[in-house]
Amino acid sequence: MSTVRGDSKQVLTERRIFFQSPPTGITSRLLKHIGRHDVILILSVLVMSVLGVTMVYSATRSSLISYRLSQYYWAKRDIEFLGVGIILMIIFAYFDFRRLEKMWRLILGALLFSLIVVMVPHVGQQKLGSQRWIQLGPLQFQPSAFAGIVVAIAVAAILADRERQITWLEITKVVGISGLVMIIVAKQPDLGSAIVVGITVATLLVVAGTKVRHLVLLFLISGIGIVMVVKLGLLHSYQMSRLTSFLHPHSAMNSTNYNLTQSKIDIGSGGLFGKGLFRDQQTNLQYVPEQQTDFIFTAVGGQLGFVGAASVIALYWVMALRLLTIARRSISRFGALFAAGAFALFAFSVFQNAGMTIGIMPITGIPLPLLSYGGSADIAFLVTIGICLNISRQSRDSSKSASNRPLVRGNQIG
Repeated sequence: MSTVRGDSKQVLTERRIFFQSPPTGITSRLLKHIGRHDVILILSVLVMSVLGVTMVYSATRSSLISYRLSQYYWAKRDIEFLGVGIILMIIFAYFDFRRLEKMWRLILGALLFSLIVVMVPHVGQQKLGSQRWIQLGPLQFQPSAFAGIVVAIAVAAILADRERQITWLEITKVVGISGLVMIIVAKQPDLGSAIVVGITVATLLVVAGTKVRHLVLLFLISGIGIVMVVKLGLLHSYQMSRLTSFLHPHSAMNSTNYNLTQSKIDIGSGGLFGKGLFRDQQTNLQYVPEQQTDFIFTAVGGQLGFVGAASVIALYWVMALRLLTIARRSISRFGALFAAGAFALFAFSVFQNAGMTIGIMPITGIPLPLLSYGGSADIAFLVTIGICLNISRQSRDSSKSASNRPLVRGNQIG
């Protein structure tokens, strides 16, 4: 009996030691690495990616089956792009973001080169009236999808000097760089990406502390420029129709108004809890054109209802708040500005895409981050998240190092 009691005590002691002692080996290192990153942001990105693949599959399965193709075709391609994006996100999460500040000219040059190359006949791939893709093996690369992140890096690097006020020379440089990128991107044409670049740059100028009179003058010049573009007829007729369709939704039923009308019907028909996954007739009968890309939010509203759509917006809001927190806690001005630009790029894309599906914003073709079938857009966004994770990690490491230092050294007393 004493032997049995002794054995049971030993087992209980070993269990206590197991549960109370910290994890060791691979588990310990893994938990340590994860703890140094913004776990909430990482989990939000992964959840949204899984939901995105599900929505892309639900929006495309019926049409693929009707054409006797694999119902998983678009979902598989979405997984491929997301896989590439997540790998790059991990790489950039461990790549020192401060190197980007020194490399901004090289990165900007690479973007401009790719934007020009894509417009060369027989090099750039044309689809739906736009020439903005380069074929790289089995995947298509869209340089304009990276315009926002690259311009954010360049502008943040230019405005990152703490020692003095932002001068007209720096403002001119920022406007010149962003204006050149926007013109080339709009020429492809990719008006949505050009607008995102403009919104990102405007946000960075405000956050960087540009004088109010300079901002007012810039906004006036921008307004005059927009009016001239419209008056001179530099926009295609279909672009004007998309930009103004939300102002007169009940006018003649052209293709743009048809898309908007079907989008509203699909979201409204979802009710409170939706019709259920794969049970939405608007989606199954393909009433909403290009639903897997520009109008993916209608698939959410129709199948998951108001509760599902609100949950998606809430998750986006969590991600946006994490980006804003990273910007506020950054150890460097460059990191803070870049994260603020990432927040603007992300928040505007969500607001614009979701808003256009319910008729409160113009139709611009801006994808919904991680939810739309975006390919290059998904990769660009995940790279942006990776850079922000590195900014967050370095800020946390710096704070821990500062807290571990003694406030007063021994030789400083007396």
